[in-house]
Amino acid sequence: MPPRPTAAETVFDIFQRIVAFYCLGAGLWYWSLLIGVYGGGAWRFDVLPSHWKAAVAILAVLWPVAGIGLWMLVSWGPVVWIVAAAAESLMYGGFSSLYGNYWYLLAIHCVVAATYVILRLIIYFNPRGEMGGSNI
Repeated sequence: MPPRPTAAETVFDIFQRIVAFYCLGAGLWYWSLLIGVYGGGAWRFDVLPSHWKAAVAILAVLWPVAGIGLWMLVSWGPVVWIVAAAAESLMYGGFSSLYGNYWYLLAIHCVVAATYVILRLIIYFNPRGEMGGSNI
């Protein structure tokens, strides 16, 4: 019988699944741009500027894949999330003149990344059997 997860591991799993919902929502938003649902067709892929075409096509694939990986709690989920968040942060932070200045997205990515690192450190430094963990 596998050991029961610690409280920190359970919180970490719930956190990843919450972030997965965000990723799937972001993916749906980028897909709505691609197919012209958002903005009454003004944002359809065929009428977007080239820089938006590249960004939307990449993020419409990365966000849902990250969401699926995070929901399944597999090791590649956070990796894909980092790539997608870095791409979006580069868009809205580094090229805000082209994509707009969405500082709240940058803040969300920073909070999620910091929370991820903190939870991983808690899990690493509190092995099973300590602080509420159980080997039974």
